[in-house]
Amino acid sequence: MYAVIETGGKQYRVAPGDVIRVESLPGEKGSEGEFGRVLAVSSEEGKILTGEAVAQAKVEATILSHARGRKVLVFHFKRKKQYKKTRGHRQNYTMLRVDQISLSPGETLKAPPKTSPAPAKKAAPKASPKAPPKTAKKASAKPAAKTSAPKKQGGSGTKKSGGTTKKR
Repeated sequence: MYAVIETGGKQYRVAPGDVIRVESLPGEKGSEGEFGRVLAVSSEEGKILTGEAVAQAKVEATILSHARGRKVLVFHFKRKKQYKKTRGHRQNYTMLRVDQISLSPGETLKAPPKTSPAPAKKAAPKASPKAPPKTAKKASAKPAAKTSAPKKQGGSGTKKSGGTTKKR
């Protein structure tokens, strides 16, 4: 079961147990709230209910934290005028965990209980047949090193340009 809710001018598809990041909401960390603006609800059978059918629907969520997003740099620039202006902006947001979706007072879908993950057991390393040790290569197998050609002794060592310059 999932629901489509609207908050902060945006729409979110949520299911029980989901953690979502929405525009900043009032409330303390750990407090619970509910969203009355439910646009659609889908049950397990695949039916999507909208309009009058979801008029009583509610989504309950718990506030996990309040924070600020990454900085967005706004750079204003006008060419040939030496005008440059840089501003930064960080948007506030709230992290929510969806606890339950209730379609009507009697029909609710709750989030699965929160369980701590069991520590993973380390698997024993697989016994692989050992490869025979590599033998050292003989020095005579390598080709002889190349020698560089002797450098030419030239004039002053500066480049000469082929063109002439005109004075104006």
